[in-house]
Amino acid sequence: MTESSHDANYDINAVRTYLTGLQAQIAETLGAFDGTAFATDVWQRGPGERLRGGGCTRILEGGGFFERGGIGFSDVAGDALPPSASASRPQLAGRGFEALGVSLVMHPVNPHCPTVHMNVRLLIATKEGEAPLFWFGGGMDLTPYYGYEDDARHFHRVCRDALDPFGAELYPRFKMWCDEYFHLKHRNEQRGIGGIFFDDFSEPGFERSFAMMKSVGDGFLKAYLPIIERRRDTPYTQAERDFQGYRRGRYVEFNLVFDRGTHFGLQSGGRTESILMSMPPVANWRYNWNPAPGTPEARLYTDFLVPRDWV
Repeated sequence: MTESSHDANYDINAVRTYLTGLQAQIAETLGAFDGTAFATDVWQRGPGERLRGGGCTRILEGGGFFERGGIGFSDVAGDALPPSASASRPQLAGRGFEALGVSLVMHPVNPHCPTVHMNVRLLIATKEGEAPLFWFGGGMDLTPYYGYEDDARHFHRVCRDALDPFGAELYPRFKMWCDEYFHLKHRNEQRGIGGIFFDDFSEPGFERSFAMMKSVGDGFLKAYLPIIERRRDTPYTQAERDFQGYRRGRYVEFNLVFDRGTHFGLQSGGRTESILMSMPPVANWRYNWNPAPGTPEARLYTDFLVPRDWV
């Protein structure tokens, strides 16, 4: 983990412009793929609320391909960092903050098409009489229900290629960070096949840190679109849909119990509908269930839900 950084030349307006453009581009592309346009929900916090600012949620439900998908942009400010943001840096507790980012989760209907998550963000901590501190965070990760080696390798190659211009050491570092982060500790189980995850990133200075974040954001469609184009017409059974629902239960568990973004949003008084748009529309739980040996469901656990070198 790196320390947040001072930089007198930071340009928050450039970040805001990039993020709103990224949200629009992804919504347009995935809406066209689905055949259903994303609905737009622009929101603003009222005067006197604990959190100031607003954002835009782009949401698609009951589409031709996506059962549910949300792409959120938020630009909010508060008087004190929530505990989830200052837990690892107690010296920043009590500072004011501004946080802006794009976060998305897409849940396809077809269980052979994976769920995907992506987030890119900037957080600035402020204190009267001192220079602001900033750090970038984000990443993307893939959660398949039926494992395909070529999908996993493609996704990780795009993640690596997005980071390589900024240092060959970043992909292995952020890949490991992702594996460690998206781990359900109470089940000793990975959420999916990972990808990349980074937080508190500022060591190269504002411009280069911002450029790296943009490269990750710009890599998202390159990473995900070829996979769903390849798998969209794969036949599936109700039993496979049921297994998808069971695995989605793990997604819910992670997001509610461990996810720092969810905790940050709720602790800071964020907009609940936008924070919880990542939840799948259908999920289920079974008591002490295990897949039969030799099945594709069992292979997901043995071959994919384990940290692996994919590239």
